[in-house]
Parts: sequence; C-alpha cells; structure tokens
Amino acid sequence: MYAPSASFDKKAVSLWRENKTIRMTQKEIAEDIQRAVEVMRRGGLILYPTDTVWGIGCDATNADAVRRIFQLKQRDDSKAMICLVDSANRMQQYSREIPDVAWDLIEYAERPLTLIIDGALNLAPNLIAADGSIAIRVTRERISKELCYRFQRAVVSTSANLSGQPAPRNYMEITPEILAGVDYVMKARQNDVTKGKPSQIVKITKDGQITFIRK
Repeated sequence: MYAPSASFDKKAVSLWRENKTIRMTQKEIAEDIQRAVEVMRRGGLILYPTDTVWGIGCDATNADAVRRIFQLKQRDDSKAMICLVDSANRMQQYSREIPDVAWDLIEYAERPLTLIIDGALNLAPNLIAADGSIAIRVTRERISKELCYRFQRAVVSTSANLSGQPAPRNYMEITPEILAGVDYVMKARQNDVTKGKPSQIVKITKDGQITFIRK
C-alpha cells in the first residue's frame, strides 16, 4: 500500500481552497500529470479533473488502491466504479469482446459516454461488477486524456464525494474530507468554475442490445 509522505492538514486544505487564480504553463501541466502518474504507480490515490466532474483516481489494476477509494468514499464495495482510458483502442485491453455498436457510440457521442460492457479482464477484481461487466469511458478532456496516456493503463474515475453526498461540479465544491484522503491533488483546472455534469451511461450486451442507465 502506498504511504504518502505527508497528509493534508486544515491549513493546507485552506490554501488549496484560496488558490483561485492558478495559471499553469504547458511545462507545469506536464509536471503535474507526471507527479500524478508517479503516485498511481506507487499505489496512491489522486484527485483530478475529468471530462465530467472532479474525480478520485488510482491504478485500475491495483486492488489495494481500489479498496482505499471505497474506504475513502465510505461506499459499499459491491458498487462497481467507472474507469477511464485515453483511446478506444486501449479499451480492448479490458474486455474480451466489445460489441460493434460500442465503437459507433464512442465515435458519435456528443457528450461524455460511459459504457457498461461484459467480459471484463486485466482489471482489479474489486472494480468488476458481480456479472463480470465493467463501466469504462474514453475521455476526450485534455488533462485526463493525457494522464491516461502517460499512465498507459486504465485509471479509476469516481466522483470526489462521500457516498450519498452530491458530486462536486468543480474543484471548489470538493469537501476537506476528500482532499485530506488522497495522496496527490492535481493543480490543473482548479480555477475552472465550469459546473461539470455526470456522463451518460449505456449498458451494452454481448449481442449489441443497448439500455440507457443514465441519459
């Protein structure tokens, strides 16, 4: 299990909140992404911006890291979490058989789209639903896409809130409990006050039948 060098205290959390005017160069963004990648490689948890809302992330192949997220969110571990990948091609590493219709949905989706597909593999067992399916999304948002690309693996993406509480629509809505519970908070997009929205969720059976879980 990853052991962070230091935890956030109340003063640190306050400083994160007060910093509303972060302006980052491309070099600083790259360094920010690299630090997040290094933390995940060591089994740590990160807080990062996604194509929907701010998320808690970790290596989607690391069962101990996934377990820590369930504990942090105070969430029942029978409820599977979403993972992100940087491309449709990489998605093939995590399912035995992806229906043809999935590729069309990914290509033509106008907003973030999470697919629930069968035959999950190469992922942490506690990330896979009881029926063997996985919730996965190809992100097009530049920070999370680059993060997934640099990591070269799927990254867990679950909303940065305690179970039963509203998902934070931007960085400023994240609670101190979540900030204190991760090992690295990304700096990118902290000053973005755009109110993010959850993704659409579609379940696809092996024979290509589609069911909208969330529109």
